[in-house]
Amino acid sequence: MLVDSHCHLDRVDLSSYGDDFSLFMQATRNAGVGHMLCVSIDLESYPAMLGLVEPYEDISVSVGVHPNDQDRHEPAADELASLATHEKNVAIGETGLDFFRSEGDLTWQKERFRTHIRAAISAGKPLIIHTRDAREETLKIMAEENARDAGGVLHCFTENWEMARAALDMGFYISFSGIITFNNAAELREVAARVPLDRLLIETDSPYLAPVPHRGKPNEPRHVRHVAEKVAEVRHMDVEELVAQTGENFFRLFSAARPAHLSLGT
Repeated sequence: MLVDSHCHLDRVDLSSYGDDFSLFMQATRNAGVGHMLCVSIDLESYPAMLGLVEPYEDISVSVGVHPNDQDRHEPAADELASLATHEKNVAIGETGLDFFRSEGDLTWQKERFRTHIRAAISAGKPLIIHTRDAREETLKIMAEENARDAGGVLHCFTENWEMARAALDMGFYISFSGIITFNNAAELREVAARVPLDRLLIETDSPYLAPVPHRGKPNEPRHVRHVAEKVAEVRHMDVEELVAQTGENFFRLFSAARPAHLSLGT
Protein backbone atom coordinates (compact mmCIF):
# COMPACT_ATOMS: atom_id res chain seq x y z
CA MET A 1 0.00 0.00 0.00
CA LEU A 2 1.28 3.45 -0.94
CA VAL A 3 1.31 5.49 2.28
CA ASP A 4 2.17 9.14 2.83
CA SER A 5 3.55 8.93 6.36
CA HIS A 6 3.67 12.70 6.94
CA CYS A 7 1.54 15.47 5.43
CA HIS A 8 -0.39 18.57 6.48
CA LEU A 9 -3.73 18.20 4.74
CA ASP A 10 -5.25 21.27 6.36
CA ARG A 11 -2.62 23.35 4.57
CA VAL A 12 -2.82 21.79 1.09
CA ASP A 13 -3.85 24.17 -1.71
CA LEU A 14 -7.32 23.04 -2.85
CA SER A 15 -7.81 25.71 -5.51
CA SER A 16 -7.35 23.22 -8.36
CA TYR A 17 -10.11 21.14 -6.78
CA GLY A 18 -12.59 24.00 -6.47
CA ASP A 19 -11.72 24.19 -2.77
CA ASP A 20 -13.48 20.85 -2.38
CA PHE A 21 -11.60 18.50 -0.04
CA SER A 22 -13.65 15.51 -1.21
CA LEU A 23 -12.47 16.02 -4.80
CA PHE A 24 -8.89 16.28 -3.56
CA MET A 25 -9.35 12.99 -1.71
CA GLN A 26 -10.78 11.32 -4.81
CA ALA A 27 -7.74 12.38 -6.85
CA THR A 28 -5.40 11.20 -4.11
CA ARG A 29 -7.01 7.78 -3.96
CA ASN A 30 -7.05 7.53 -7.77
CA ALA A 31 -3.27 8.05 -7.64
CA GLY A 32 -2.97 4.92 -5.51
CA VAL A 33 -2.42 6.48 -2.09
CA GLY A 34 -4.03 4.15 0.44
CA HIS A 35 -3.36 6.01 3.68
CA MET A 36 -2.10 9.36 4.97
CA LEU A 37 -0.94 10.65 8.34
CA CYS A 38 -2.03 14.26 8.82
CA VAL A 39 0.44 15.81 11.25
CA SER A 40 -0.29 18.54 13.78
CA ILE A 41 1.95 21.59 14.18
CA ASP A 42 -0.02 23.59 16.77
CA LEU A 43 -2.97 23.10 19.08
CA GLU A 44 -4.83 26.19 17.89
CA SER A 45 -5.46 24.66 14.46
CA TYR A 46 -5.74 21.06 15.70
CA PRO A 47 -9.56 21.00 16.17
CA ALA A 48 -10.17 22.28 12.63
CA MET A 49 -7.61 19.82 11.21
CA LEU A 50 -9.28 16.96 13.04
CA GLY A 51 -12.71 18.06 11.85
CA LEU A 52 -11.52 18.19 8.23
CA VAL A 53 -10.17 14.64 8.13
CA GLU A 54 -12.40 12.89 10.68
CA PRO A 55 -14.84 11.46 8.09
CA TYR A 56 -12.05 9.67 6.19
CA GLU A 57 -10.94 6.22 7.32
CA ASP A 58 -7.77 6.44 5.22
CA ILE A 59 -6.44 9.44 7.18
CA SER A 60 -4.91 9.29 10.66
CA VAL A 61 -3.71 12.24 12.74
CA SER A 62 -1.07 13.18 15.27
CA VAL A 63 -1.15 15.88 17.92
CA GLY A 64 1.70 18.19 18.88
CA VAL A 65 3.38 21.58 18.57
CA HIS A 66 6.12 22.15 15.99
CA PRO A 67 9.51 23.23 17.39
CA ASN A 68 9.45 26.51 15.44
CA ASP A 69 6.06 27.68 16.73
CA GLN A 70 7.12 29.94 19.60
CA ASP A 71 4.09 32.10 20.37
CA ARG A 72 1.58 29.29 20.75
CA HIS A 73 -0.20 27.51 23.57
CA GLU A 74 2.45 25.44 25.34
CA PRO A 75 0.88 22.07 26.22
CA ALA A 76 1.69 19.99 29.26
CA ALA A 77 2.49 16.32 28.84
CA ASP A 78 -0.82 15.19 30.31
CA GLU A 79 -2.75 17.48 27.95
CA LEU A 80 -1.02 15.98 24.91
CA ALA A 81 -1.54 12.44 26.22
CA SER A 82 -5.23 13.16 26.71
CA LEU A 83 -5.65 14.56 23.20
CA ALA A 84 -3.88 11.49 21.83
CA THR A 85 -6.68 9.24 23.07
CA HIS A 86 -8.89 10.27 20.15
CA GLU A 87 -9.65 7.28 17.94
CA LYS A 88 -7.98 8.84 14.88
CA ASN A 89 -4.82 9.78 16.74
CA VAL A 90 -1.80 7.52 16.18
CA ALA A 91 1.18 9.65 17.28
CA ILE A 92 2.59 12.59 19.24
CA GLY A 93 4.22 15.34 17.20
CA GLU A 94 5.62 16.73 15.22
CA THR A 95 8.13 17.69 17.83
CA GLY A 96 11.88 18.05 18.08
CA LEU A 97 14.56 20.68 17.62
CA ASP A 98 15.23 23.17 14.83
CA PHE A 99 18.30 25.32 15.29
CA PHE A 100 18.18 26.47 11.64
CA ARG A 101 15.06 28.64 11.87
CA SER A 102 15.13 29.50 15.58
CA GLU A 103 17.86 31.57 17.24
CA GLY A 104 18.88 32.76 20.70
CA ASP A 105 18.15 30.93 23.93
CA LEU A 106 16.29 27.81 22.80
CA THR A 107 15.65 26.36 26.24
CA TRP A 108 11.93 26.62 25.53
CA GLN A 109 12.33 24.45 22.44
CA LYS A 110 14.29 21.80 24.28
CA GLU A 111 11.74 21.70 27.10
CA ARG A 112 8.90 21.38 24.61
CA PHE A 113 10.68 18.40 23.03
CA ARG A 114 11.08 16.76 26.43
CA THR A 115 7.39 17.34 27.18
CA HIS A 116 6.36 15.64 23.95
CA ILE A 117 8.58 12.63 24.64
CA ARG A 118 7.07 12.25 28.10
CA ALA A 119 3.57 12.55 26.63
CA ALA A 120 4.30 9.87 24.03
CA ILE A 121 5.57 7.46 26.65
CA SER A 122 2.54 8.15 28.84
CA ALA A 123 0.08 7.75 25.94
CA GLY A 124 1.80 4.71 24.46
CA LYS A 125 2.02 6.47 21.08
CA PRO A 126 5.09 6.88 18.84
CA LEU A 127 6.86 10.19 18.28
CA ILE A 128 7.19 12.14 15.05
CA ILE A 129 10.50 13.99 15.36
CA HIS A 130 11.61 17.02 13.36
CA THR A 131 15.32 17.77 13.60
CA ARG A 132 17.37 20.33 11.71
CA ASP A 133 20.89 21.53 12.50
CA ALA A 134 20.53 19.96 15.95
CA ARG A 135 21.99 16.48 15.64
CA GLU A 136 23.84 16.15 18.93
CA GLU A 137 21.20 17.88 21.06
CA THR A 138 18.34 15.90 19.49
CA LEU A 139 20.03 12.57 20.19
CA LYS A 140 21.05 13.74 23.68
CA ILE A 141 17.48 14.61 24.68
CA MET A 142 16.13 11.43 23.10
CA ALA A 143 18.53 9.39 25.22
CA GLU A 144 17.97 11.36 28.44
CA GLU A 145 14.17 11.11 28.13
CA ASN A 146 14.20 7.41 27.14
CA ALA A 147 12.53 8.14 23.80
CA ARG A 148 13.15 4.53 22.80
CA ASP A 149 10.29 3.65 25.20
CA ALA A 150 7.91 5.47 22.84
CA GLY A 151 9.60 4.78 19.52
CA GLY A 152 8.78 6.76 16.44
CA VAL A 153 10.29 8.27 13.34
CA LEU A 154 12.74 10.96 12.35
CA HIS A 155 10.67 12.53 9.61
CA CYS A 156 11.85 14.37 6.48
CA PHE A 157 15.33 13.12 7.25
CA THR A 158 18.15 15.36 5.95
CA GLU A 159 21.01 14.45 8.28
CA ASN A 160 23.98 12.10 7.90
CA TRP A 161 24.36 8.35 8.29
CA GLU A 162 25.82 8.67 11.79
CA MET A 163 22.65 10.33 13.06
CA ALA A 164 20.45 7.86 11.23
CA ARG A 165 22.36 4.96 12.76
CA ALA A 166 22.06 6.43 16.27
CA ALA A 167 18.30 6.84 15.86
CA LEU A 168 17.98 3.34 14.44
CA ASP A 169 19.86 2.03 17.47
CA MET A 170 17.15 3.63 19.63
CA GLY A 171 14.49 1.74 17.69
CA PHE A 172 13.37 4.65 15.50
CA TYR A 173 12.37 4.63 11.84
CA ILE A 174 13.75 7.01 9.20
CA SER A 175 11.45 8.78 6.72
CA PHE A 176 12.47 10.39 3.43
CA SER A 177 10.63 13.18 1.64
CA GLY A 178 10.80 14.75 -1.81
CA ILE A 179 14.18 16.23 -0.87
CA ILE A 180 15.70 12.89 -1.86
CA THR A 181 14.85 13.68 -5.51
CA PHE A 182 16.74 17.00 -5.50
CA ASN A 183 19.98 17.23 -7.48
CA ASN A 184 21.97 18.33 -4.42
CA ALA A 185 20.83 15.39 -2.24
CA ALA A 186 23.48 12.82 -3.22
CA GLU A 187 24.61 12.28 0.40
CA LEU A 188 21.02 11.84 1.53
CA ARG A 189 20.44 9.22 -1.16
CA GLU A 190 23.43 7.32 0.21
CA VAL A 191 21.77 7.30 3.63
CA ALA A 192 18.51 6.04 2.09
CA ALA A 193 20.43 3.17 0.53
CA ARG A 194 21.77 2.11 3.94
CA VAL A 195 18.69 2.31 6.19
CA PRO A 196 17.35 -1.20 6.87
CA LEU A 197 14.39 -1.86 4.63
CA ASP A 198 12.11 -2.68 7.55
CA ARG A 199 12.78 0.71 9.20
CA LEU A 200 12.14 2.91 6.18
CA LEU A 201 9.21 5.27 5.56
CA ILE A 202 8.32 7.70 2.76
CA GLU A 203 6.41 10.98 2.94
CA THR A 204 5.59 14.20 1.13
CA ASP A 205 5.44 16.72 3.99
CA SER A 206 2.71 18.31 1.82
CA PRO A 207 2.21 21.09 0.95
CA TYR A 208 5.96 21.63 1.25
CA LEU A 209 9.03 20.15 -0.47
CA ALA A 210 7.44 18.90 -3.69
CA PRO A 211 9.64 16.27 -5.34
CA VAL A 212 11.09 16.47 -8.82
CA PRO A 213 9.37 16.88 -11.31
CA HIS A 214 7.04 19.11 -9.28
CA ARG A 215 9.72 21.01 -7.37
CA GLY A 216 8.76 24.62 -6.70
CA LYS A 217 5.05 23.87 -6.89
CA PRO A 218 2.57 23.07 -4.10
CA ASN A 219 3.01 19.50 -2.92
CA GLU A 220 0.30 16.84 -2.51
CA PRO A 221 0.23 13.31 -1.06
CA ARG A 222 -0.17 11.79 -4.53
CA HIS A 223 3.41 12.88 -5.24
CA VAL A 224 4.68 10.37 -2.66
CA ARG A 225 5.11 7.92 -5.55
CA HIS A 226 8.00 10.03 -6.84
CA VAL A 227 9.69 9.60 -3.46
CA ALA A 228 9.08 5.86 -3.60
CA GLU A 229 10.54 5.67 -7.09
CA LYS A 230 13.73 7.50 -6.11
CA VAL A 231 14.25 5.46 -2.94
CA ALA A 232 13.71 2.24 -4.91
CA GLU A 233 16.19 3.46 -7.51
CA VAL A 234 18.98 4.13 -5.02
CA ARG A 235 18.33 0.78 -3.32
CA HIS A 236 18.29 -1.08 -6.66
CA MET A 237 14.93 -2.67 -5.99
CA ASP A 238 11.49 -2.87 -7.57
CA VAL A 239 9.36 0.15 -6.73
CA GLU A 240 6.29 -1.93 -5.93
CA GLU A 241 8.30 -3.94 -3.44
CA LEU A 242 9.42 -0.68 -1.85
CA VAL A 243 5.83 0.60 -1.75
CA ALA A 244 4.61 -2.60 -0.11
CA GLN A 245 7.38 -2.64 2.48
CA THR A 246 7.08 1.02 3.47
CA GLY A 247 3.32 0.56 3.83
CA GLU A 248 3.88 -2.43 6.08
CA ASN A 249 6.45 -0.46 8.07
CA PHE A 250 3.99 2.39 8.56
CA PHE A 251 1.27 0.19 10.00
CA ARG A 252 3.77 -1.59 12.22
CA LEU A 253 4.98 1.68 13.73
CA PHE A 254 1.61 3.46 13.81
CA SER A 255 -0.34 0.37 14.76
CA ALA A 256 -3.43 2.35 15.75
CA ALA A 257 -3.80 3.38 12.08
CA ARG A 258 -4.06 -0.18 10.78
CA PRO A 259 -7.49 -1.00 9.30
CA ALA A 260 -9.14 -4.03 10.84
CA HIS A 261 -8.99 -5.95 7.55
CA LEU A 262 -5.25 -5.32 7.07
CA SER A 263 -2.72 -7.59 8.73
CA LEU A 264 1.04 -7.18 8.47
CA GLY A 265 2.56 -9.03 5.60
CA THR A 266 -0.40 -8.41 3.25
